Amino acid sequence: MNVRFINIFIYICTHNTVSMKSNSLKIWTILKFVIAIFMIYAGAQHFIKPTFFMPFVPDFLPLKTSIIYISGAVEILLGAMLFLKKYSKFGALGIIILLIVFLPIHIWDVFSQTPAIGSKQAAFIRLPIQFILIYIVWKIKNSISQSKKTASHGN
Repeated sequence: MNVRFINIFIYICTHNTVSMKSNSLKIWTILKFVIAIFMIYAGAQHFIKPTFFMPFVPDFLPLKTSIIYISGAVEILLGAMLFLKKYSKFGALGIIILLIVFLPIHIWDVFSQTPAIGSKQAAFIRLPIQFILIYIVWKIKNSISQSKKTASHGN
């Protein structure tokens, strides 16, 4: 009787763990697609409305328009990589790097008399959002690694 109880207990614990991991992976998979669409949309905006992004490029950098177009192309590429299973982990890592590279701009905006984002309030809101995005994409990257491990153990 004890052995049967232990077997049932192990089954329930294992089943719930697998179910919770599965649900967690689903959430991060959904967020991966949301971030991918967001990155592609944001990247496309660099080509549609490049003048909007001009204030975000520091004055000391040359070729502002080229920087805007290149960063837009990189955002589109990284967003598209999230859709491709083979490259999704690299896409997520690239987005993390890009978000970290853009972080000083958002910090500068908080202290600027004329924030590029439009207002002091928007700059104060935007800065923590940058950290939240970095965290979300980091979790997405980890979930991609986890789903690859789960898939390889399932085969």
